[in-house]
Amino acid sequence: MSAEAARRSNFKFATQFGTMCVLDFISTPAACQLARDVEALGFGSIFLPEGAGKESFSQAAAMLSATDRIVVGTAIANIHIRDAVAAEAAARALHAMYPDRFVLGLGVSHPQQVEGRLSLNYGKPLSAMRSYLERMDAVPSFIDEEAGRPPRLLAALGPKMIELSGRVADGAIPYLVLPEQTAHTREIVGPDALVVSEVGVTLGDDAATNLRRSHAHLSVYDGLENYRASWRRQGFDDTDFVPGGSDRLAEALVGLGPDGAKAALDAHLDAGADHVIAQVLGDELASDPRPGLERLAAVLGLSAR
Repeated sequence: MSAEAARRSNFKFATQFGTMCVLDFISTPAACQLARDVEALGFGSIFLPEGAGKESFSQAAAMLSATDRIVVGTAIANIHIRDAVAAEAAARALHAMYPDRFVLGLGVSHPQQVEGRLSLNYGKPLSAMRSYLERMDAVPSFIDEEAGRPPRLLAALGPKMIELSGRVADGAIPYLVLPEQTAHTREIVGPDALVVSEVGVTLGDDAATNLRRSHAHLSVYDGLENYRASWRRQGFDDTDFVPGGSDRLAEALVGLGPDGAKAALDAHLDAGADHVIAQVLGDELASDPRPGLERLAAVLGLSAR
């Protein structure tokens, strides 16, 4: 089953807005309840990071079974921690069970994660991803043949990975980027690929608290060279890479406050994103995103169901 034959450029989300939620610090039953609540608020998707330990395919399966309409996606599933054949078979199974409700986001992660915490070989990101996709495509077509496969999106920051996401996969997930970078991604992948942009947002009314939360969010990423390289391409420089990022970086990459959040999400849609996933930032990764998501749903005019 070739990538081109299975291309899902016509994949549709129920709304233009979704969310990304960290699940590592809550139980799987609680994550399923969160998914039901996000669906009831009117969001079109819930995307799951894979970082601190939870396995994203099993989490996605649980959340799909607990909901009726919402799209569940991985953002991202780390290609270094599972075999490509297993990933492809699992993705097809989820798509067969829940048609048009699962999106497979794939990424190469970071050397610190892969070689440091996991003691695996990181290698060259572009060649690793290309090889992984080739092995996925080699899975026999009779595996859940009637359903086909779900969309594959790549976590793509650099121009070569973005080009690969449009040519070999079904699109890209830009992360921690300006709207101008979303527009650049759209230009590279073309009109038929999916572009699903992530945007961090804060929903408080106090400007200082919103900015502090933005800095706390960036502190997870400011030491990672692939993000620094991406930010340099977007016009930032080493003076912005202080711990937590400079105020200029924090204010540019995160939608601050209710009005700023809506403006940031709309800007990425205007730049060519098909769908934007908002990551509500709190004081801790374990904080409950629902109060912020309730406020964001009201700001965006989503319809509760």
